[in-house]
Amino acid sequence: MILRSLLSVALLLGASQAFAEATRYPLKIQSCNRTVAFQEAPKHAVSHDINMTQMMLALGLKSHMAGYSGVTGWKSVTPQMAKILDGLPELASKYPSVETLLNANVDFFFAGWDYGMRVGGDLTPQTLQPLGINVYELTESCAFVMKRPAATLDDTYNDLRNLGKIFDVQDRANALIAQMQAHVAEVQKTLPADKPRVFLYDSGEDRAMTSGRLGMPQALIDAAGGRNILDDVASSWTRVNWETVVERNPQVIVIVDYSEITAEQKEQFLLNNPALQSVDAIKNQRFIVIPYVQATPGIDNVLAVETLAKGFHGE
Repeated sequence: MILRSLLSVALLLGASQAFAEATRYPLKIQSCNRTVAFQEAPKHAVSHDINMTQMMLALGLKSHMAGYSGVTGWKSVTPQMAKILDGLPELASKYPSVETLLNANVDFFFAGWDYGMRVGGDLTPQTLQPLGINVYELTESCAFVMKRPAATLDDTYNDLRNLGKIFDVQDRANALIAQMQAHVAEVQKTLPADKPRVFLYDSGEDRAMTSGRLGMPQALIDAAGGRNILDDVASSWTRVNWETVVERNPQVIVIVDYSEITAEQKEQFLLNNPALQSVDAIKNQRFIVIPYVQATPGIDNVLAVETLAKGFHGE
């Protein structure tokens, strides 16, 4: 299967959509441990981070958006993404403030915990709701505020489904979800029973930033026929000591590519790290690189599953 971004494909969805019942407002949507009420579809929405912005654009919601935030300050934007974003303002290159959202007359904020919001911070559902700004939280990120099971691709499907209801574009959401599920099912047809031990490396030198079972990488590794060496860690994005990595001896290392430090530089750091020389993945130089937008919840998760499956098991 040829890797390609689903964003351009999603924008063409139309005639093949299965019709769903139109949203009836007022609408109540479950967001983490809250119920959010919508009297109508938001008209001035803001999405935070590149993965959530992709979801909004894939659902054809650009006309409902006041802008986006948290993209250029952290990640590179592909030419395709830049073209689609053209005309949509970036309200903040990193983190928006409450004032930023108010000045843009925002009525809806799509973000997540550790994706633009932090517990006890200035920007939360509790601080924004009294100001007339509804917040929908990224499902995967709910692990920061409530107990939940291990991450799966259903977390991403749930977000797309809920966005479809909130903005009354269920047909488009359902069609996109079906397409993503079909991609994953095709990849999984030929997966062998053997599951290589996998370590995801995001960043860090003294300690490694990685993902436990509550982060989206857990879902991606599972779906691609691997086993996250930290699947017993009840955390989302977290840090671990190198001793833990050595002890669990991954056979494959997945590198998340973003920011000023390139994937090649991260690979060289790992190869040259004296503490890791006994690790199978280092000895055999088995690395797989996926971009940030594929490693975090979003429509490109299916591309990550395909890349990982090929890296784990070959063509």
